[in-house]
Amino acid sequence: MRRLFPIIIATLLLSACHKNTFVIEGTLDNGANKTIYIAEITPNEGPLFIDSVKLDGKGHFTFRYKPPYESFYNIHVTNEDYVVLLPKGGEKVKLTGDYTMLESTYQVEGSPESTLLWQLQDYSNMGVERLKEIVAIDRQNRERCTASKSKNGASPKLDTVAYKKLKEVTDSMFRDAFLEQQSYVTEFITRNRGSLSTLIALYKPFNNHPLINSEDNFDYYEYVADGLEEMLPENPHTVHFRNTVEYLRHRVPKKEAADFDINIAAK
Repeated sequence: MRRLFPIIIATLLLSACHKNTFVIEGTLDNGANKTIYIAEITPNEGPLFIDSVKLDGKGHFTFRYKPPYESFYNIHVTNEDYVVLLPKGGEKVKLTGDYTMLESTYQVEGSPESTLLWQLQDYSNMGVERLKEIVAIDRQNRERCTASKSKNGASPKLDTVAYKKLKEVTDSMFRDAFLEQQSYVTEFITRNRGSLSTLIALYKPFNNHPLINSEDNFDYYEYVADGLEEMLPENPHTVHFRNTVEYLRHRVPKKEAADFDINIAAK
């Protein structure tokens, strides 16, 4: 029995360590012998570099980490091309995608919270593609309304009257695309109350414009803060965001509360 006691203790310690450690494992196309970089998105200091991992000859990698608290982790190949994961201790996260365009191709398994962020990003990617289509149509309209020839060597002129009518159509298309993205984000927030993923949703932009503006939609900020305080009251992200909400409260006029039950039922 005395000999078994150290083995039992070691087993318990190993089990506890595994419970608090997450693993990110993946294979990235076109990633052979290349490097990915991992940073925690901290609530106060922004991205904090943790490690770099070199992929093997098949684009495979494994990363283990014992987080001090539940947080976001930025997996990036460049400063512009990255994905955000939200793993918990004990989870084994599987990441796949194309190294050369990670953000638009990645998929994730084994982590429910990370999957929520992937779904959020996937819908955002569709919005980006829709925006590209609208920009292309607008460019074609401008070319159609610009004279191909000019008199006296002057620069070709834009028929502003004809272009204005066409632009009204593309402007309407843009508004519809914006509202679709906004609707998805607000429903995402109401469906996932108390999840840290709602913080990412809250700050999602569309064409560099916030989908949820604190001045017009401050109730969503309070909704996210209340949910996080219910589920993760001691988490540093919760504490920091509550302070942010209290700061914004003094700058934003009080408006009627949003009907979140309707949003939930609408999807």
